[in-house]
Amino acid sequence: MKLEGKRLRLYAVTDRSWAPDTAGLLKQVEEAVAGGATMVQLREKHLGDDAFLAEAEQFVALCRRCGVLSIINDNAEIAVKTGADGVHVGQEDLEAGRVRAMLGPDKIIGVSAHNVEEALAAQAAGADYLGVGAAFATGTKAEAKPIPREMFRSITDTVSIPVVAIGGISRENILELQNCGLDGVAVVSAIFAQRDVKAAAAELLRLSGEICR
Repeated sequence: MKLEGKRLRLYAVTDRSWAPDTAGLLKQVEEAVAGGATMVQLREKHLGDDAFLAEAEQFVALCRRCGVLSIINDNAEIAVKTGADGVHVGQEDLEAGRVRAMLGPDKIIGVSAHNVEEALAAQAAGADYLGVGAAFATGTKAEAKPIPREMFRSITDTVSIPVVAIGGISRENILELQNCGLDGVAVVSAIFAQRDVKAAAAELLRLSGEICR
């Protein structure tokens, strides 16, 4: 699928840590979209398959009503079952070519990358966009090590698909990602850990516009 970079300007990634239950999480998603999130990823690392599927069905329906793209983290089967717009996989998850075979030609596949080699391999396997990082130290994925700014530039100069930075991005540090050739940022706590999710998303969307190519 041909994915325009502007659809990735502010990519919100959910985290159950700041939501009491599924209803609370979905309310946060709705607020993030109202604030300007252009794409949302449902990320659930600890739910069982049945609970994840039930939540994902509600999530996809909400995103459809709100007019934003719905992405499922890691689980291609749930993306297929729910009719989500796509799936995002890491380097340790299903290879992008296998995911494409499962989802078909019209769905979005995002792949995490940390260097040019991984980025090129993902693009060749059919990825529609790359999530590159970690941009900064992050509590969401403690083992992720920040990569140099030069690496972002090398990746964006090399691939022809959109690239978003991810990892520890906040309103305080996002402008450090200027001149990296990015299409947007993927954020977790900078949106969903905030008291006013809608206002946080609106501010990050404005700032993201200042760093995008």
